[in-house]
Amino acid sequence: MKRIYDIKNLRGDLIGGLVAGIIALPLALAFGVQSGLGAISGLYGAIAIGILAALFGGTATQASGPTGPMTVVSAALVAAAVEYTGSLESALGMILVTFFLGGVFQIIFGILNIARYIKFLPYPVISGFMSGVGLIIVLLQIFPFAGVTAPKSTLGVVTELPRFFTELNWAAIGLGLFTMLVYYLFPRITKAVPSALVALILTSLGAFFLRLDVPLIGDIPSGLPSLQIGTLLTVDTSAYLLILEYALILAVLGSIDSLLTSVIADNITKTKHNSNRELIGQGIGNIAAALFGGIPGAGATKGTVVNINAGGRTRLSGAIHGLFLLGVLLGLGQLAAYIPLPVLAGILIPIGFAIIDKKGFRHLLRVPKADAVVLVIVFLVTTFGSLINAVGIGVILASLLFMKRSSDLAESGTALTALSGLEGERVWADEADDYPYLKDCVYIKHLYGPMFFGFTAHFQDLIRNLDEKICALIIRMDRVPHIDQSGLYAMEEAILDLNLRGVTVLLTGLQPQPYDMLRTIDVIPDLLSEEQLFDEFEDSIAWLRGQGLIEPGTNGSSAEVERVPEAA
Repeated sequence: MKRIYDIKNLRGDLIGGLVAGIIALPLALAFGVQSGLGAISGLYGAIAIGILAALFGGTATQASGPTGPMTVVSAALVAAAVEYTGSLESALGMILVTFFLGGVFQIIFGILNIARYIKFLPYPVISGFMSGVGLIIVLLQIFPFAGVTAPKSTLGVVTELPRFFTELNWAAIGLGLFTMLVYYLFPRITKAVPSALVALILTSLGAFFLRLDVPLIGDIPSGLPSLQIGTLLTVDTSAYLLILEYALILAVLGSIDSLLTSVIADNITKTKHNSNRELIGQGIGNIAAALFGGIPGAGATKGTVVNINAGGRTRLSGAIHGLFLLGVLLGLGQLAAYIPLPVLAGILIPIGFAIIDKKGFRHLLRVPKADAVVLVIVFLVTTFGSLINAVGIGVILASLLFMKRSSDLAESGTALTALSGLEGERVWADEADDYPYLKDCVYIKHLYGPMFFGFTAHFQDLIRNLDEKICALIIRMDRVPHIDQSGLYAMEEAILDLNLRGVTVLLTGLQPQPYDMLRTIDVIPDLLSEEQLFDEFEDSIAWLRGQGLIEPGTNGSSAEVERVPEAA
């Protein structure tokens, strides 16, 4: 029995799953409303994905369900489908087929090991896209926040602002403001109960007993959902191109969203997720959500972190999170009809702001100009244009810029090679005399060529897998002429992680561009002091001796080492 499930994890899984489910409830309802398919679709999606992605996925503690980015794409799809067919009822089959096909694509991604390629999306593209998604959530909730019927697009929000001021409902604005106040301030009292749920209950009860005239969610079906197979079959074949486009973007975005959450879960639990299995599990969950009329989702970062912190350790915790929502649907579904829409807007607006990558924008004037341009273009196209075009444009621009950099380096005779693992490190000529005395405690990492978005994931893996006995790491930057935004943040995270582990980090041979970039985002001097930077390798060894980290002769090794020229 213990081989199947260790009973000692049961209490933690139960508590973690229940807490994650409580947090997911208001978000599922809010995301359902924002998608354009209604609150019940958000709940159906949260139940299907929450249970099945947990059981079949590759991250033991992942809590999955509708997320902000996936909901924004779903809402764009709903708007496009309604415009194409003329009504929501006639567009429903087209919408659900797209959700279904998005799940199929995710399963294919997992089978074909596509997960290993997703990490090559550069940071400015992901940052610009996610920030655009966050701003879309905020903009589209401005009208519901004031009790006004919302436009279907961000451009509509801008063009219809006069209507906002003539139709606004002060009672709705008061509810929305109170919701946001509770959302932000309640965690200062206690974090034992999710602030979103407290805000939802308090404001909904207040609106009900005060009989405020504000828009409500409205009737929600109770009981188990019915299969929508008949609806899935009523699709106009001429719409397949639009279906394929949105299905692909849902699959790619859902995969990125889930895998990023999986990495966060790994960092907290000190475990290793299975990327391909995770994509297959998410795909199964999204297929099931489509079959029951639910919106698609992905790994939810907030729910996953809460699940882990509350004691969740196995996939049972994620399944319990989904089962809790199923219980709510069966027992309390009709009560949700009295939830005011301004309350949901008051919950979604802080979530939208949280999705915006403030770090990326804060460093916009400090990172390489090319990265900043890509981020801004993707951000603007995402917010006011096409979500699909935004990612495509971003990847193309980033690829062109990288090819230009590589070409410039090739012309100057600088070789571009992949980062090698620590076990395969070749000792440089100026290290040979000291190397035998360093191996037990002091490690050396050689970097070759520019640190760009294609190398950062591998670099972070190397740092994460360093031996626990390490006391110092010397990073040879002699052959790194350029570092882009992705490489910059990867270096920052690596140094921060090593500092927290008590590992001393030294950089040698730092060239002007990487040095300037590390200074602009305050890695130098906040994480690395100037005394930890050295022009020559020998100076770093002398500094380590002065700190008592190296004492010649203590190793006693006379191992043969392979010497390579100092110049590439």
